[in-house]
Amino acid sequence: DPLLTRLVAALDAGRPVAGTADSLGLGARQLHRRSLAAFGYGPKTLARILRLRRALALAYAGVPFAETAARAGYADQPHLSREVRSLTGVALRELVPPPGSAS
Repeated sequence: DPLLTRLVAALDAGRPVAGTADSLGLGARQLHRRSLAAFGYGPKTLARILRLRRALALAYAGVPFAETAARAGYADQPHLSREVRSLTGVALRELVPPPGSAS
């Protein structure tokens, strides 16, 4: 579905859900229904997951966690840490061990 491709691209770029819905010509409820049918969760959760993927890519590339948080769109490193635990159930350091540690 080209609309869903555009939805993922917009949210992956960090655009807000409401603005994305407007740009796609959809109401909030219609966007939620389509997202739920396609992905199994709503567009807000999709946006959180995509932002987490951006953050993890940065962290795995060796970017310090505080900088990772800022570049991925989190308020600060504790916000990133809370989101990681909320979405994955584990701590950020469990997913991305510090450089030089045995994994």
